[in-house]
Amino acid sequence: MMRIKELDDPRRRILIGFLTAGWILPQSFNAFAASAFGSRPEKLPPGQSIYRIDGTVSVNGTPATLKTHINPGDTVETGPNSEVIFVVGGHSMIVRANSRLTLEGKSGVGEMLIQGLRLLSGKLLSVSRNSPMSVTTTTATIGIRGTGFYAEADPEQTYFCTCYGQTEVSANKSPDIKEVITSKYHDRPVYILAKDGSGKDNIRNAPFINHTDQELALIETLVGRTPPFVFSKDSYSGPRRGY
Repeated sequence: MMRIKELDDPRRRILIGFLTAGWILPQSFNAFAASAFGSRPEKLPPGQSIYRIDGTVSVNGTPATLKTHINPGDTVETGPNSEVIFVVGGHSMIVRANSRLTLEGKSGVGEMLIQGLRLLSGKLLSVSRNSPMSVTTTTATIGIRGTGFYAEADPEQTYFCTCYGQTEVSANKSPDIKEVITSKYHDRPVYILAKDGSGKDNIRNAPFINHTDQELALIETLVGRTPPFVFSKDSYSGPRRGY
């Protein structure tokens, strides 16, 4: 199985672009797909939650395997140099190393309703459609309208990129001051700071970091969708991760 340090392999970036476009690949690329992802990326079958595990991952404190089911109400944790890619209902996510994510919501017969994501620490890339919910960190509360987003949370600040769609961002220290971000293509990443301020001072412009269009395409593929952007001819990969 590929390790995290190998995720920027140029063949992998090209492969995701081909697969999400529905191309039929030669045998050599199919073999690489199996080694890179564990299987060819496609919509996960009903009843399967986890697409790939790398390193140490637990669900509700129990070590996770590819057969582990993840439901609203569960808590997903990753160890150092670890990562998990999974699907819950119409939501698809990559949880990076040293993360703790709680999925708030309910599940029933034929229903997987996520009402909120609580990212206490770590890094999360997520996509959904027509699924209003909130993302809560130690410094921020973000209303999600059904979109793609990337977040990094620590005690002092939250990094948040609205990759596409619309979000409503507020700093927990100034909850009455909100900022609506409408994005077509990573238009306004922000830092949401923990310190007291005048409200908008707590929400500051940020660079585009640590996630790629190819990763967004991959997790959209796992729920049978494509992102609302087109890959450029130079196979844009986005910035490399910071770990």
